[in-house]
Amino acid sequence: MCADAATHEIAPRSGAAFTLDKGDRLTVIDPRGEQVADLLAFNRHDLDEVISSGRTLDYASRIYLTTGDPLYSNRSNVLLRIVEDTVGRHDFLLTPCSADTFRIIYGDADPHRGCFGNLAHALAPFGVAPDRIPVAFNCFMNVPVDGKTGVITVEPPLSRAGDRITFEAETDLLIGLTACSALQSNNGSFKPIHYRIERGTR
Repeated sequence: MCADAATHEIAPRSGAAFTLDKGDRLTVIDPRGEQVADLLAFNRHDLDEVISSGRTLDYASRIYLTTGDPLYSNRSNVLLRIVEDTVGRHDFLLTPCSADTFRIIYGDADPHRGCFGNLAHALAPFGVAPDRIPVAFNCFMNVPVDGKTGVITVEPPLSRAGDRITFEAETDLLIGLTACSALQSNNGSFKPIHYRIERGTR
């Protein structure tokens, strides 16, 4: 592995898109704590193949994923594998927040475009239209589910400053990544997200 020189920063309430080659490792870092990062992955050579919450959770038989777990595509191929995780609680149930999220749930009259809008903007140059954006893997997001009632709540992330999760690419990928825009998901404040890429040797 050869690490990039820089740690990249995603500003609060914004997003980025970039590519990974098979064997590369992506580390998503919460530099200040209690900040969610929405992550998407597409097969770089066929953008119709995309990360799938439904396939991944079905095969894992649980909703909380951590070190060693694969993230599957809609075609049941492994796109990413979690190889390190210092938190152990992430969400793969809830869709990226959007202007509609803020309008419907929070009653905002002039809503922010949210992670959905940020992902759409960042991925557009790569040919990804908004309707192709699926449920994201929400790094550090804490979403308990009541086992009896099925009620979902959004609680403060368990991540603390410097916590991280590292993924290894199982194929060539296009990645979308955000610093989440929803107050409730981030315990009431908006903070940056950092990421690093270690290039594989292929």
